[in-house]
Amino acid sequence: MTPQYNIHHPVARRLRWLLWIVPTAMLALLMPSCKGGSTGSSSSDTIALQPAPQFSADSAMSYVQAQCDFGPRAPMTAAHELCGAWIQRQFSRFGAAVATQHIEVTGFDSTAYTGTNIMASINPEMTDRVLISAHYDSRLWADNDADAAHHHTPVMAANDGASGIAVMLEMARVMQQMPLAFGVDFVCFDLEDQGIPQWADSDDDSDKADPYNYWCMGSRKWAEQAYGHYHARYAVNLDMVGGRGAKFAMESYSMQIARPVVDMIWHLAHQIGYGDYFPLTEGGAVMDDHVPLYQYAHIAALDIVPHVEGQRSSFGSTWHTVNDTPANIDPAVMKAVGQVLLQVIYNDNK
Repeated sequence: MTPQYNIHHPVARRLRWLLWIVPTAMLALLMPSCKGGSTGSSSSDTIALQPAPQFSADSAMSYVQAQCDFGPRAPMTAAHELCGAWIQRQFSRFGAAVATQHIEVTGFDSTAYTGTNIMASINPEMTDRVLISAHYDSRLWADNDADAAHHHTPVMAANDGASGIAVMLEMARVMQQMPLAFGVDFVCFDLEDQGIPQWADSDDDSDKADPYNYWCMGSRKWAEQAYGHYHARYAVNLDMVGGRGAKFAMESYSMQIARPVVDMIWHLAHQIGYGDYFPLTEGGAVMDDHVPLYQYAHIAALDIVPHVEGQRSSFGSTWHTVNDTPANIDPAVMKAVGQVLLQVIYNDNK
Protein backbone atom coordinates (compact mmCIF):
# COMPACT_ATOMS: atom_id res chain seq x y z
CA MET A 1 0.00 0.00 0.00
CA THR A 2 1.53 3.25 -1.13
CA PRO A 3 1.66 6.41 0.98
CA GLN A 4 -0.71 9.31 0.52
CA TYR A 5 0.54 12.26 -1.46
CA ASN A 6 -0.31 15.91 -1.38
CA ILE A 7 -2.39 16.86 -4.39
CA HIS A 8 0.36 19.34 -5.34
CA HIS A 9 3.04 16.62 -5.51
CA PRO A 10 4.67 16.48 -9.02
CA VAL A 11 3.11 13.05 -9.60
CA ALA A 12 -0.30 14.44 -8.73
CA ARG A 13 0.19 17.33 -11.14
CA ARG A 14 1.16 14.87 -13.86
CA LEU A 15 -1.97 12.84 -13.18
CA ARG A 16 -4.11 15.97 -13.36
CA TRP A 17 -2.69 16.62 -16.82
CA LEU A 18 -3.37 13.04 -17.90
CA LEU A 19 -7.00 13.32 -16.86
CA TRP A 20 -7.67 15.26 -20.04
CA ILE A 21 -6.75 12.24 -22.18
CA VAL A 22 -10.07 10.45 -21.68
CA PRO A 23 -13.09 12.53 -22.74
CA THR A 24 -15.59 13.50 -20.08
CA ALA A 25 -18.29 11.87 -22.19
CA MET A 26 -16.68 8.46 -21.61
CA LEU A 27 -17.07 8.80 -17.85
CA ALA A 28 -20.65 9.96 -18.23
CA LEU A 29 -21.47 6.72 -20.05
CA LEU A 30 -19.81 4.42 -17.52
CA MET A 31 -22.68 3.87 -15.11
CA PRO A 32 -26.00 5.20 -16.43
CA SER A 33 -27.78 4.03 -13.28
CA CYS A 34 -25.71 6.37 -11.07
CA LYS A 35 -27.77 9.05 -9.34
CA GLY A 36 -25.15 10.46 -6.97
CA GLY A 37 -24.22 13.91 -8.22
CA SER A 38 -21.63 15.03 -5.67
CA THR A 39 -19.92 14.14 -2.43
CA GLY A 40 -22.44 16.32 -0.68
CA SER A 41 -25.55 14.82 -2.26
CA SER A 42 -28.11 13.02 -0.16
CA SER A 43 -27.80 9.32 0.62
CA SER A 44 -31.57 9.12 0.14
CA ASP A 45 -31.08 8.75 -3.64
CA THR A 46 -32.18 5.22 -4.49
CA ILE A 47 -31.05 2.75 -7.12
CA ALA A 48 -33.25 -0.14 -8.27
CA LEU A 49 -31.69 -3.26 -6.75
CA GLN A 50 -31.24 -6.56 -8.59
CA PRO A 51 -30.72 -9.92 -6.84
CA ALA A 52 -27.09 -10.48 -5.77
CA PRO A 53 -25.25 -13.33 -3.99
CA GLN A 54 -24.48 -13.05 -0.30
CA PHE A 55 -20.88 -12.46 0.72
CA SER A 56 -19.65 -14.59 3.66
CA ALA A 57 -17.44 -12.74 6.14
CA ASP A 58 -16.29 -16.03 7.69
CA SER A 59 -15.24 -17.40 4.32
CA ALA A 60 -13.30 -14.23 3.50
CA MET A 61 -11.58 -14.38 6.89
CA SER A 62 -10.47 -17.94 6.18
CA TYR A 63 -8.79 -16.71 2.98
CA VAL A 64 -6.92 -14.03 4.93
CA GLN A 65 -5.70 -16.62 7.41
CA ALA A 66 -4.70 -19.04 4.66
CA GLN A 67 -2.50 -16.41 3.00
CA CYS A 68 -0.88 -15.43 6.29
CA ASP A 69 -0.23 -19.08 7.11
CA PHE A 70 2.42 -18.99 4.37
CA GLY A 71 4.19 -16.24 6.33
CA PRO A 72 5.16 -12.83 4.93
CA ARG A 73 4.78 -12.98 1.13
CA ALA A 74 7.68 -10.71 0.23
CA PRO A 75 8.78 -10.95 -3.43
CA MET A 76 11.00 -13.83 -4.50
CA THR A 77 10.51 -15.82 -1.29
CA ALA A 78 9.15 -19.33 -0.99
CA ALA A 79 6.10 -18.02 0.89
CA HIS A 80 5.35 -15.58 -1.93
CA GLU A 81 5.60 -18.28 -4.59
CA LEU A 82 3.52 -20.79 -2.63
CA CYS A 83 0.82 -18.23 -1.87
CA GLY A 84 0.62 -17.17 -5.52
CA ALA A 85 0.11 -20.79 -6.55
CA TRP A 86 -2.56 -21.17 -3.84
CA ILE A 87 -4.42 -18.08 -5.11
CA GLN A 88 -4.43 -19.52 -8.62
CA ARG A 89 -5.83 -22.83 -7.38
CA GLN A 90 -8.64 -21.12 -5.48
CA PHE A 91 -9.78 -19.05 -8.44
CA SER A 92 -9.65 -22.15 -10.66
CA ARG A 93 -11.71 -24.04 -8.08
CA PHE A 94 -14.34 -21.28 -8.32
CA GLY A 95 -14.65 -21.66 -12.08
CA ALA A 96 -12.44 -18.79 -13.23
CA ALA A 97 -10.02 -19.04 -16.15
CA VAL A 98 -6.58 -18.29 -14.70
CA ALA A 99 -3.58 -16.82 -16.50
CA THR A 100 -0.31 -15.29 -15.31
CA GLN A 101 2.05 -12.56 -16.44
CA HIS A 102 5.76 -12.76 -15.62
CA ILE A 103 7.28 -9.37 -14.79
CA GLU A 104 10.79 -8.06 -14.18
CA VAL A 105 11.45 -4.70 -12.51
CA THR A 106 14.21 -2.85 -10.70
CA GLY A 107 13.73 -1.70 -7.09
CA PHE A 108 14.77 1.56 -5.44
CA ASP A 109 18.15 0.10 -4.46
CA SER A 110 18.78 -1.41 -7.94
CA THR A 111 17.61 -4.85 -6.79
CA ALA A 112 16.27 -6.88 -9.71
CA TYR A 113 12.83 -8.26 -8.85
CA THR A 114 10.83 -10.88 -10.67
CA GLY A 115 7.14 -11.33 -10.01
CA THR A 116 3.87 -12.73 -11.29
CA ASN A 117 0.59 -10.95 -11.92
CA ILE A 118 -2.39 -13.31 -11.66
CA MET A 119 -5.53 -12.87 -13.78
CA ALA A 120 -8.72 -14.83 -13.03
CA SER A 121 -11.59 -14.32 -15.46
CA ILE A 122 -15.31 -15.06 -15.16
CA ASN A 123 -16.89 -15.46 -18.62
CA PRO A 124 -13.54 -14.90 -20.39
CA GLU A 125 -15.17 -15.11 -23.82
CA MET A 126 -17.22 -11.94 -23.32
CA THR A 127 -15.95 -8.55 -24.47
CA ASP A 128 -18.12 -6.54 -22.01
CA ARG A 129 -16.06 -6.62 -18.80
CA VAL A 130 -15.49 -5.19 -15.32
CA LEU A 131 -12.13 -5.36 -13.52
CA ILE A 132 -11.57 -5.87 -9.78
CA SER A 133 -7.99 -5.80 -8.48
CA ALA A 134 -5.82 -6.05 -5.37
CA HIS A 135 -2.15 -6.79 -4.64
CA TYR A 136 -0.89 -9.98 -3.02
CA ASP A 137 2.74 -9.20 -2.25
CA SER A 138 3.66 -8.15 1.28
CA ARG A 139 6.08 -5.37 2.18
CA LEU A 140 9.67 -6.30 2.87
CA TRP A 141 10.04 -3.76 5.67
CA ALA A 142 7.83 -2.69 8.59
CA ASP A 143 9.23 0.81 8.16
CA ASN A 144 6.24 2.61 9.72
CA ASP A 145 6.41 0.62 12.96
CA ALA A 146 6.68 2.69 16.14
CA ASP A 147 9.60 0.47 17.20
CA ALA A 148 12.65 1.14 15.01
CA ALA A 149 13.88 -2.37 15.80
CA HIS A 150 11.17 -3.66 13.43
CA HIS A 151 11.97 -1.39 10.50
CA HIS A 152 13.74 -4.14 8.54
CA THR A 153 11.23 -6.85 9.47
CA PRO A 154 8.91 -8.21 6.73
CA VAL A 155 5.22 -7.37 7.19
CA MET A 156 2.64 -10.15 7.58
CA ALA A 157 0.22 -8.02 5.52
CA ALA A 158 -3.09 -9.45 6.67
CA ASN A 159 -4.75 -6.16 5.76
CA ASP A 160 -2.29 -4.60 3.32
CA GLY A 161 -2.56 -7.31 0.74
CA ALA A 162 -4.38 -10.40 2.02
CA SER A 163 -7.72 -8.68 2.73
CA GLY A 164 -8.16 -7.48 -0.85
CA ILE A 165 -7.33 -10.90 -2.26
CA ALA A 166 -9.72 -12.50 0.24
CA VAL A 167 -12.59 -10.25 -0.84
CA MET A 168 -11.99 -11.10 -4.49
CA LEU A 169 -11.82 -14.84 -3.78
CA GLU A 170 -15.09 -14.77 -1.87
CA MET A 171 -16.73 -12.75 -4.64
CA ALA A 172 -15.58 -15.32 -7.20
CA ARG A 173 -16.86 -18.17 -5.03
CA VAL A 174 -20.39 -16.81 -4.63
CA MET A 175 -20.61 -15.66 -8.26
CA GLN A 176 -20.88 -19.33 -9.17
CA GLN A 177 -24.38 -19.23 -7.68
CA MET A 178 -25.73 -16.58 -10.06
CA PRO A 179 -24.44 -16.44 -13.65
CA LEU A 180 -23.50 -13.07 -15.09
CA ALA A 181 -24.35 -11.67 -18.52
CA PHE A 182 -20.88 -10.09 -18.84
CA GLY A 183 -17.31 -10.77 -17.81
CA VAL A 184 -15.46 -10.00 -14.59
CA ASP A 185 -11.69 -10.06 -14.27
CA PHE A 186 -10.00 -10.43 -10.89
CA VAL A 187 -6.41 -9.24 -11.19
CA CYS A 188 -3.93 -9.93 -8.38
CA PHE A 189 -1.02 -7.55 -8.76
CA ASP A 190 2.48 -8.38 -7.63
CA LEU A 191 5.26 -5.97 -6.59
CA GLU A 192 2.92 -3.23 -5.40
CA ASP A 193 4.37 -2.64 -1.95
CA GLN A 194 8.14 -2.41 -2.38
CA GLY A 195 8.50 1.36 -2.63
CA ILE A 196 11.30 3.34 -1.00
CA PRO A 197 11.37 2.60 2.76
CA GLN A 198 11.31 5.47 5.20
CA TRP A 199 14.76 4.55 6.52
CA ALA A 200 16.43 4.65 3.07
CA ASP A 201 19.04 7.31 2.35
CA SER A 202 17.64 10.10 0.20
CA ASP A 203 19.50 11.88 -2.58
CA ASP A 204 18.81 14.34 -5.32
CA ASP A 205 18.64 11.81 -8.12
CA SER A 206 15.44 12.61 -10.01
CA ASP A 207 14.55 8.97 -10.48
CA LYS A 208 14.68 8.25 -6.75
CA ALA A 209 13.12 11.62 -5.91
CA ASP A 210 9.88 10.44 -7.52
CA PRO A 211 8.70 7.73 -5.10
CA TYR A 212 5.99 6.55 -7.51
CA ASN A 213 8.68 4.84 -9.60
CA TYR A 214 8.98 2.04 -7.05
CA TRP A 215 5.37 1.55 -5.99
CA CYS A 216 2.71 -0.28 -8.01
CA MET A 217 5.30 -1.88 -10.28
CA GLY A 218 3.19 -4.93 -11.08
CA SER A 219 0.08 -2.98 -12.04
CA ARG A 220 2.15 -0.67 -14.23
CA LYS A 221 3.55 -3.64 -16.16
CA TRP A 222 0.08 -5.15 -16.49
CA ALA A 223 -1.47 -1.90 -17.70
CA GLU A 224 1.31 -1.27 -20.21
CA GLN A 225 0.65 -4.67 -21.75
CA ALA A 226 -3.13 -4.25 -21.59
CA TYR A 227 -3.14 -0.92 -23.45
CA GLY A 228 -4.95 -1.28 -26.76
CA HIS A 229 -5.83 -4.93 -26.10
CA TYR A 230 -8.02 -4.87 -22.99
CA HIS A 231 -11.15 -2.86 -22.31
CA ALA A 232 -13.37 -2.68 -19.23
CA ARG A 233 -16.32 -0.50 -18.26
CA TYR A 234 -14.45 0.45 -15.10
CA ALA A 235 -12.01 -0.96 -12.56
CA VAL A 236 -12.20 -1.11 -8.75
CA ASN A 237 -8.96 -1.57 -6.82
CA LEU A 238 -9.13 -2.92 -3.26
CA ASP A 239 -6.41 -2.10 -0.75
CA MET A 240 -6.48 -2.61 3.01
CA VAL A 241 -10.17 -3.51 3.07
CA GLY A 242 -10.23 -5.46 6.33
CA GLY A 243 -8.77 -3.28 9.07
CA ARG A 244 -10.63 -2.67 12.30
CA GLY A 245 -12.34 0.70 12.31
CA ALA A 246 -11.81 1.23 8.58
CA LYS A 247 -13.76 3.97 6.81
CA PHE A 248 -13.54 4.34 3.05
CA ALA A 249 -13.75 7.97 2.01
CA MET A 250 -13.95 8.84 -1.68
CA GLU A 251 -10.30 8.82 -2.75
CA SER A 252 -9.30 12.00 -4.56
CA TYR A 253 -7.75 10.58 -7.75
CA SER A 254 -10.73 8.22 -8.09
CA MET A 255 -13.04 11.21 -8.02
CA GLN A 256 -11.11 12.74 -10.91
CA ILE A 257 -10.79 9.54 -12.93
CA ALA A 258 -14.13 7.77 -12.40
CA ARG A 259 -16.47 9.99 -10.41
CA PRO A 260 -19.76 8.56 -11.75
CA VAL A 261 -18.74 5.09 -10.59
CA VAL A 262 -17.52 6.36 -7.22
CA ASP A 263 -20.77 8.23 -6.60
CA MET A 264 -22.84 5.21 -7.53
CA ILE A 265 -20.87 2.79 -5.29
CA TRP A 266 -20.89 5.05 -2.23
CA HIS A 267 -24.58 5.90 -2.52
CA LEU A 268 -25.47 2.26 -3.09
CA ALA A 269 -23.49 1.35 0.05
CA HIS A 270 -25.71 3.71 2.03
CA GLN A 271 -28.83 2.30 0.44
CA ILE A 272 -28.08 -1.33 1.37
CA GLY A 273 -26.96 -0.58 4.93
CA TYR A 274 -23.19 -0.10 4.75
CA GLY A 275 -23.09 3.69 4.84
CA ASP A 276 -21.04 3.77 8.05
CA TYR A 277 -18.15 2.20 6.14
CA PHE A 278 -18.51 4.48 3.10
CA PRO A 279 -18.88 8.09 4.30
CA LEU A 280 -19.93 10.56 1.61
CA THR A 281 -16.77 12.62 2.05
CA GLU A 282 -13.64 13.01 -0.05
CA GLY A 283 -10.38 11.59 1.31
CA GLY A 284 -6.77 12.13 0.35
CA ALA A 285 -4.98 11.38 -2.92
CA VAL A 286 -3.44 7.90 -2.83
CA MET A 287 -0.94 6.65 -5.40
CA ASP A 288 -2.26 3.11 -5.71
CA ASP A 289 -2.79 0.44 -8.37
CA HIS A 290 -5.80 2.24 -9.84
CA VAL A 291 -3.53 5.05 -11.11
CA PRO A 292 -1.45 2.90 -13.54
CA LEU A 293 -4.68 1.32 -14.79
CA TYR A 294 -5.78 4.76 -15.86
CA GLN A 295 -2.45 6.23 -16.91
CA TYR A 296 -1.25 3.32 -19.03
CA ALA A 297 -4.38 1.35 -20.02
CA HIS A 298 -6.90 4.25 -20.00
CA ILE A 299 -9.33 2.32 -17.80
CA ALA A 300 -11.58 4.45 -15.58
CA ALA A 301 -10.41 3.12 -12.22
CA LEU A 302 -11.14 3.87 -8.58
CA ASP A 303 -9.64 2.88 -5.25
CA ILE A 304 -11.41 1.56 -2.16
CA VAL A 305 -8.83 2.36 0.51
CA PRO A 306 -9.19 3.42 4.17
CA HIS A 307 -9.04 6.99 5.37
CA VAL A 308 -8.80 6.86 9.17
CA GLU A 309 -8.45 10.06 11.17
CA GLY A 310 -6.32 10.53 14.27
CA GLN A 311 -3.88 7.62 13.89
CA ARG A 312 -0.19 7.24 13.08
CA SER A 313 -1.23 6.65 9.48
CA SER A 314 -4.50 7.54 7.76
CA PHE A 315 -4.47 3.95 6.49
CA GLY A 316 -4.84 2.68 10.06
CA SER A 317 -2.54 1.89 12.95
CA THR A 318 -1.18 -1.38 11.50
CA TRP A 319 -0.02 0.01 8.13
CA HIS A 320 3.53 -1.17 7.38
CA THR A 321 4.00 -2.46 10.92
CA VAL A 322 4.50 -5.89 12.47
CA ASN A 323 0.93 -5.61 13.81
CA ASP A 324 -0.66 -6.12 10.39
CA THR A 325 -1.83 -9.60 11.39
CA PRO A 326 -5.11 -11.56 11.18
CA ALA A 327 -5.83 -10.60 14.81
CA ASN A 328 -6.37 -7.03 13.61
CA ILE A 329 -8.74 -7.90 10.77
CA ASP A 330 -12.48 -7.28 11.12
CA PRO A 331 -14.47 -9.69 8.91
CA ALA A 332 -17.41 -7.26 9.00
CA VAL A 333 -15.33 -4.69 7.09
CA MET A 334 -14.58 -7.20 4.32
CA LYS A 335 -18.27 -8.14 4.29
CA ALA A 336 -19.23 -4.50 3.74
CA VAL A 337 -16.82 -4.05 0.84
CA GLY A 338 -17.60 -7.39 -0.79
CA GLN A 339 -21.37 -7.12 -0.50
CA VAL A 340 -21.41 -3.60 -1.91
CA LEU A 341 -19.30 -4.65 -4.90
CA LEU A 342 -21.47 -7.70 -5.54
CA GLN A 343 -24.53 -5.47 -5.55
CA VAL A 344 -22.83 -3.06 -7.95
CA ILE A 345 -21.95 -5.86 -10.35
CA TYR A 346 -25.30 -7.66 -10.22
CA ASN A 347 -27.22 -4.42 -10.61
CA ASP A 348 -26.03 -4.50 -14.22
CA ASN A 349 -26.91 -8.18 -14.68
CA LYS A 350 -30.16 -7.46 -16.52
